[in-house]
Parts: sequence; C-alpha cells; structure tokens
Amino acid sequence: MINREGDRMLLSGPITLQNVTSQLGEGLVHVRSGAVTIDLGGVTDLDSALLAAILAWIREAHRLNNPLVIENLPEGLQTLAQLYGVEQLLPVAHRN
Repeated sequence: MINREGDRMLLSGPITLQNVTSQLGEGLVHVRSGAVTIDLGGVTDLDSALLAAILAWIREAHRLNNPLVIENLPEGLQTLAQLYGVEQLLPVAHRN
C-alpha cells in the first residue's frame, strides 16, 4: 500500500510480484504529482518486483527533473540491488 504525506510516499505491507502492478501505477501517480521521498519503512515483505518498481519511479522522476530520495531501505532490498548491480542507482538518504 502507498500512502502520501506531503511530498512523501509511504509504502507499507507486502510489495511483491502479486501486487506490484497496482503499486507501480499508484507510485507513478505520486511521482508525477511531486513526491520526492520514498519511505520503505513499512514494507513487510518484498522481492525483486519492488526493486523494479522503484527503478521505474526513479526513471520517471528523472524524466520530470524531480529527483527522488529513498528512506528506510530494507536490508533485503539493498542485497537485491547489490546482486543486480544497481545499488548505485538508488538515491538512498541513509544506507543501513
């Protein structure tokens, strides 16, 4: 689930292949309306589908000249990003 507080997207619950399509679209709406922070602190379960969604949001934000920052990057997502060689593409506010 994605909630919005000001310019922050707050993700919570599981974000996996089962529900990423709806999350991807919802996140793009938030990015296009000015969200600048993705807070992953509430994510309970994830897989590489979340990483793909985040990369799509980052790409859209760059297209709009509206860079994003990621907060509370889960260790599992950081590991996936390292395995795929895309860790440096993630604009993380604070790495764990």
